[in-house]
Amino acid sequence: MQHPQPEPKIKVGISSCLLGMKVRFDGGHKHDRYLTETLGRYFEWVAVCPEVDIGMSTPRENIRLVGAAADPRLIAPKSGTDFTGRMKAYAVQRVAALAREELHGYILKKDSPSCGMERVRVYDHNNVPQRSGIGIYARKLLETYPLLPVEEEGRLNDHRLRENFIERVFAHYRIRQFMNGSPRPGTLVAFHTAHKLTLMSHSVKHYRELGRLVAESGKGAFSDKLPGYFALFMEALKLKATTRKHTNVLHHILGYFKKKIDSRDKQEILELIEQYRNGYLPLIVPVTLLKHHLNRHQVPWVTSQTYLNPYPAELMLRNFV
Repeated sequence: MQHPQPEPKIKVGISSCLLGMKVRFDGGHKHDRYLTETLGRYFEWVAVCPEVDIGMSTPRENIRLVGAAADPRLIAPKSGTDFTGRMKAYAVQRVAALAREELHGYILKKDSPSCGMERVRVYDHNNVPQRSGIGIYARKLLETYPLLPVEEEGRLNDHRLRENFIERVFAHYRIRQFMNGSPRPGTLVAFHTAHKLTLMSHSVKHYRELGRLVAESGKGAFSDKLPGYFALFMEALKLKATTRKHTNVLHHILGYFKKKIDSRDKQEILELIEQYRNGYLPLIVPVTLLKHHLNRHQVPWVTSQTYLNPYPAELMLRNFV
């Protein structure tokens, strides 16, 4: 008996200390077990520590951002050593090299003067810190790959931010697989159709704009249309799905088979959707019931929607949103 091949792990960049590597200034780490033990079952980590990579020792003197938040210096205050030029040169080289890794996401260490994504302390001329900076390496990463899903490990403790980030990672992987597989106008239509409800749960406006791009994909050079579709697709998913948007999608799904079920089943679904809308139930409850009825009353268009299975169910992300 042949067994199905396991899905390949998705490559995601990560700050090395989050994997338990002892690369911190104090010789320690910031091991995050959710990342290694849960997401590690699905992600292949590409670890980066800019500070070690530019030759700083472990342990080492602390460093901080100093000056203007838009273009701060990276300084070791005790010795006065300026690492700015070295870190900027490294960031350019390392971020460019990441293109070969074909990453589908990146998780950065919060508060780090090299890797922090937002609200990093920047010290002014009075030595007063302001939460207004971005790590030097992180800034180059974000500028170079604006469509790559990027988050800090601290923000992933927020269930909605976690769900949004992981959904974007899997979506980024799917669209890259599509674009690397000799796409044609017809296959773009199929890809877009399968993501209709996912896109609607994030932005109806973007869904419609993407639909117009798909409708015009057969006119002119098709390859010229793909970058625009990719950019708008990832831009849409970055907008957070809200309870109201999910509620609209759930009603949309029900509309496809409500005439195939009796009034009692329909009422049960409507009541669960309403309880979800009011915050009494997580999203997984009405979605599971809808999937149950879809298994009994086949509606191929709906069952093919990525919205119903945007990432492995074992992650249980919809149990908390």
